[in-house]
Amino acid sequence: MMDALIFDIDGTLWDSRALVAEGYNIQLRREGLEQLCVTAEDFLPLFGKVMTEIADVIFATVPTPERYALMQRCMDTENRYLADNPCQIGYPGIRETMVALKEKYRLFIVSNSQKGYPELCIRKLGLSGLIEGHLCFGDTGKPKGETLRRLIAMYDLQSPVYIGDTGLDGEAAQVAGIPFIWAAYGFGAPETYHAKLEEFSQLPRVLEEMP
Repeated sequence: MMDALIFDIDGTLWDSRALVAEGYNIQLRREGLEQLCVTAEDFLPLFGKVMTEIADVIFATVPTPERYALMQRCMDTENRYLADNPCQIGYPGIRETMVALKEKYRLFIVSNSQKGYPELCIRKLGLSGLIEGHLCFGDTGKPKGETLRRLIAMYDLQSPVYIGDTGLDGEAAQVAGIPFIWAAYGFGAPETYHAKLEEFSQLPRVLEEMP
């Protein structure tokens, strides 16, 4: 019997692409690097990758290791910008559905994001007290499958499920040896999944129907 649900963030709980791009661009303009400014569309094929892989794409013309230092500064500015922005970027029904799910399952987050981003998501979506724990790439420096395995071990989860929106999320769940539910309203199109969500509020019913 399922005992826990682990959630991806971007494309699963909210769509932060436009605000992330704005946060990056604030830092890039501050440094006189307007030629590197990004758009929400630039992030569409990249969300789900680890932060160094994203940097390798959007800052490909910047030599390493300065590329990753620049990425870190952009992420720090992004976190502050998202924190200060009165954004409403969560998908419909997130908090209400999480409240209902909390009655039956332990709830967690695993993301390929930087440190501070899961906490920001939890706060912005009003999920404090509902999400029991979280890990991200910034915490582990490992691919998402390994981060999932670490969280599962940390909290002694016996039968968790991962909910995400991309093929990389599905691959991470496979590495961790757990079922994957595809958030089809998100950014990707995985080849394999155990169940599919057309909208987040369907999750309680989908869980009940899973074998």
